Amino acid sequence: MATKIITISREFGSGGRTIGREVAQRLGIPFYDKELVDQIALKTGFAPTFVEENGEHSPSASRFAYAFAHQAVPGVMNGMSTADFLWSIQCSVIMQLAEEGPCVIVGRNADYILKDRSDVLDVFIHADLDFRADRIVRLYGESEKSPETRLQEKDKRRKVNYQHYTGRTWGNALNYHLCLNSAKLGLETCVDLIVAAATRPE
Repeated sequence: MATKIITISREFGSGGRTIGREVAQRLGIPFYDKELVDQIALKTGFAPTFVEENGEHSPSASRFAYAFAHQAVPGVMNGMSTADFLWSIQCSVIMQLAEEGPCVIVGRNADYILKDRSDVLDVFIHADLDFRADRIVRLYGESEKSPETRLQEKDKRRKVNYQHYTGRTWGNALNYHLCLNSAKLGLETCVDLIVAAATRPE
C-alpha cells in the first residue's frame, strides 16, 4: 500500500519539526504538531501547555520514578492516572487523524500508535550534539542550563516516556523505516529523502 502517513520522531534540536513541516508542504498534506496538541487539549480538558509538555515527555528522567507516578484516582478520568488518560486520548486522536487522510505527524509516539497500519512511513531524525546545541541556542535562546544539559534532559524524558508506553527503545533504528542525521545531510536533503521514500512507486 502507498504511503499515506509520515511520522517524524526526533532528537531535541535536530530540526525534526522543521523537516516534517517542509515535507507536508511539499506533499500538500496536513501537518500535525501544535495542531495535534490543541486537539488533545480540547478532548482532555487539559491546557495545551500541559499536553505539549507531558504528551511525549515523562515527568522525570528516571523510568523507575515514572512508573511509580502512574497512580489512578478512583472516580476520576475512568480511574486512570493523568498520564495514562492523556496517553489514551492521544492514541485516539492520532488514529482518527490517520483515518481522515494523508498527513505528517511529529512526535507523540505516533510511530508506535500507528504500527498496525501498512501505509505509514516512520522516520527518526537525529544529529550530532554540537549541531543541536548550537541550533537550540539560536532558536530558543540561552538559559541557566547549558545547551548540552537541556538536550540530554529533554531527550531522556522522551526516551523514558516512549519506553514506558511502547516497550521499545526510543531511537533504535529497527523501529523506523528511515533514520537520518540532519547535521550530516542537512535539513533540505532530509526533506528530499523523506519525500522520495513516501512517493516511490510500489
